[in-house]
Amino acid sequence: MREVADLAGVSKITVSRLLRDPDSVSKKLRPRVEAAIRELGYVPNRIAGGLASMHTQIIPVIVPALTNSVFADIVQGVHDVLLSRGYQILLGNTNYSPDEEESLISAFLGWFPEGIIVTGTHHSAKGRTILQTSGIPVVEVMGLGDQPVDMNVGFSNFQAGYEMAGFLVERGYRSIAFVGALMDMDLRAAERRDGCRAALAERGLPENLGMDCPGRSTLRLGGEAIVSVLEKTPEVDAVFFANDVLAVGAILECGRLGWDVPERVAIAGFNGLDIGAEINPALTTVISPRYQMGYMAAEMLMNRLEGISLDTSVIDTGFEIVERQST
Repeated sequence: MREVADLAGVSKITVSRLLRDPDSVSKKLRPRVEAAIRELGYVPNRIAGGLASMHTQIIPVIVPALTNSVFADIVQGVHDVLLSRGYQILLGNTNYSPDEEESLISAFLGWFPEGIIVTGTHHSAKGRTILQTSGIPVVEVMGLGDQPVDMNVGFSNFQAGYEMAGFLVERGYRSIAFVGALMDMDLRAAERRDGCRAALAERGLPENLGMDCPGRSTLRLGGEAIVSVLEKTPEVDAVFFANDVLAVGAILECGRLGWDVPERVAIAGFNGLDIGAEINPALTTVISPRYQMGYMAAEMLMNRLEGISLDTSVIDTGFEIVERQST
């Protein structure tokens, strides 16, 4: 910073002010300082600056999977808010593991972040304690919890499963299976399964049909699952998949086998991925407002940091069932 100041013929304080708030430096001086920064290739030491000012302008965002576009949409929503406010994201991947989430939270807090956004409301006991005692704003996204750590933006996965099951029953289906993958780790999918079962039980329909696949959600796994379910329980007339990836894989496999969808079996998914609307038949699904959740979470966090009072610390974004040709 001293070298930049010397080259530009200004004080070190002026350089520091420009880096923090460019508008605070006069229009006459600003081009000289910016030219010196470019010429020297200067990159500010954010950690040192953060320790001095206690403002690192870093927000960690923790998601369960980097390969799933569902979470990419959330991160994009967060990014669009933070970038405009001069903040940067630290991205972490838990692989659906509470222990890995706990480790990430501890590691990220060592970088003195100004807030943190985590996916879901289920954490290890230690992870939850660390979040509660961190002293920074915390936003949990995608699920709704009875006792959020701090702020919460999401919807009830249980209710989404419950309403989709009711939707299928209203369309005349009576033997409905729920299929997910690794639901001992993906607890939001397990909540959707529980909601589906509750809706079926209320109507006197069998609620223990379906399966929990022992692998991560892929198109191939969805295809294998639909074959396995119909071989074991041929009376099944509708399958509600925990996500659109599995559901699309099932539709593609039915097409290869010559099984008509929805005449042989109806198929529904969850998340509202673009591919679901493009296959034939198009997929009935539950649309979750993922980008909006990320955007709202970042807005809530920024408002807290900027001292703007919040009308509520919990936002229920809701969801939407979209009926297409697969049911």
